[in-house]
Amino acid sequence: MIDFTIAIRTYNRASNLPLLLEQLQTQMKMQGIRWEVLIVNNNSTDNTSEIIQQYQQKWQGEAPLRSVLELRQGAAIARRRAIEEARGKWVGFVDDDAIPTPTWIQDAFEFAESRPQIAAFSGQIIPEYESDPLPSFDRIAYHMPVMMNPDQFCYQQHPKWGYPEGVGLVIRREAWLKHVPPYQMIQGPVKSGFALKGEEVEALSHLYQTDWEIWYNGKMSIVHRIPTERLERNYLLNFFRVIGLSQHRFRMLRLRPWERPFFFPLFIANDLRRILIHYLKYHHLFGADIAVDCEWQLAVHRLISPIYIWSNLLKYWTLVPEERSLPQPTQAPSHS
Repeated sequence: MIDFTIAIRTYNRASNLPLLLEQLQTQMKMQGIRWEVLIVNNNSTDNTSEIIQQYQQKWQGEAPLRSVLELRQGAAIARRRAIEEARGKWVGFVDDDAIPTPTWIQDAFEFAESRPQIAAFSGQIIPEYESDPLPSFDRIAYHMPVMMNPDQFCYQQHPKWGYPEGVGLVIRREAWLKHVPPYQMIQGPVKSGFALKGEEVEALSHLYQTDWEIWYNGKMSIVHRIPTERLERNYLLNFFRVIGLSQHRFRMLRLRPWERPFFFPLFIANDLRRILIHYLKYHHLFGADIAVDCEWQLAVHRLISPIYIWSNLLKYWTLVPEERSLPQPTQAPSHS
């Protein structure tokens, strides 16, 4: 039996894979841990397949390198495929723009095995910027995501922290398959753009409502490489619009069905209050401060997110058959 699966979801980032795969072969302190590397190629059109085949031919070490081709594009779909295909008890998602520290697998496995009720956790996310961020970027950096808290805590005991980030997220496979529905409204990045952002939050929301625990382990860390294009103004503004449009879905998932009609008007009133306060406080900085502009996009699109979500729900009910389950996705066969 495999103890730990490193899952890499990738779309048209063949240039990122060599460094990541070479770094994975340098993992240290792997005593007694049986692990594997699984790449989910999300229907890439570049030379991702060729890069994978090259590394499979020269791959060394006890951990096998496998790959699968997922034809339906979308971060949530690729993550689900990785969970289904993984052979490990634990699945650690290492994005193709991230590099785990040399002891990351060992640190993650020991932390997971020491807590029988844990279903998901992540650790520090250390940014590596390709170019210098815009002034005031630090105020919004945690959305990218950046997380450098050295502590350890359970999210159910500290709800203000929200949920773990998707970069370096570790999942108990059994818990995910049992509690997370196969279809998610929040699909995350699709191709090189966005659908709705925060697919891991929607999935973790289902685990949050169970007896399983969700944790943060600041003693493990992963480096997140952030390219220049993700630091540019237009990208950031669009990024925060998408985050805002996802908020209604996240809010409703936190509530029981009977609570939602009562809390909904309170959310709207609070969003209007935030928009007014932000405008009065920062309107003179609009166009000159990237943090102010991104926070404005987040606030405005959070307000209109119910309309956006409802319109997507209408599309969902049109596509989903009467039994309310999504048809099985078109998948390519697995490859060793």
